[in-house]
Amino acid sequence: MVFRYVAIGDSQSEGLGDAPWPDGTPRGWTDRLAELLREHHGAVEYANLAVRGKEAAEVRDEQLGPALALGPDLVTMSAGFNDVLRPKVDFDELAEVLDDLVGSLRRAGAAVLMIPGPDLSALIPLGKLFLTRHSLLNEIIESVAARHGALAPSAPPGSVFEDPRAWSDDRLHLSPLGHERLARGAAEQLGLAVEGGWWDPLPERVPPRTLAKDLRWFGAFGGPWVGRRLRGRSSGDGRSAKRPAYSPV
Repeated sequence: MVFRYVAIGDSQSEGLGDAPWPDGTPRGWTDRLAELLREHHGAVEYANLAVRGKEAAEVRDEQLGPALALGPDLVTMSAGFNDVLRPKVDFDELAEVLDDLVGSLRRAGAAVLMIPGPDLSALIPLGKLFLTRHSLLNEIIESVAARHGALAPSAPPGSVFEDPRAWSDDRLHLSPLGHERLARGAAEQLGLAVEGGWWDPLPERVPPRTLAKDLRWFGAFGGPWVGRRLRGRSSGDGRSAKRPAYSPV
């Protein structure tokens, strides 16, 4: 029997930061998870509707319907991260949107795995300003998951995801290492056998951030990102899903 898996969400689920496929398409933890599911289930069909830059309401309004139409056995989702990076965020509204997303998928019979928001406080300049927002988002995710019987893997303090090497040069998206670890964490939550602790820290430490590194980061990534936000633009404008229909893994 074919196992059907659909990924929805934003750039984390689209796969930005990972080494791309030969055709340039982002890979990411969802593609990696699909491969792990194939090892366990045999035949797997996989679709990925995620588009970078999408806020939670856009994920609901643009991706939920197509996901439900595919009749998946499993849906993974990353949503809410772009909301908390905006100047203003209504957490009550965000909670309603995430509840609507997960509730609709669960009522349709799909298993749902939600990805908690990343803690960027040690990764980007002024990142500590987002620490409270990050905590509130994850409280919402945990509450929604518990209410609907969804899964939400979380790494303990000091995990590999607090290491800059788990993140790409833009410090907003996972690196190939981070995507690989997250895929294993998701697989473990789903009851698949995985080797090693997916959240285990790397054995050696890296030098701390410096002002020079932060200035280079802002020039290459932070500044352009802020500019898009001020203009009301998104990195996902004009983009479509990389894998809008099922295909074999």
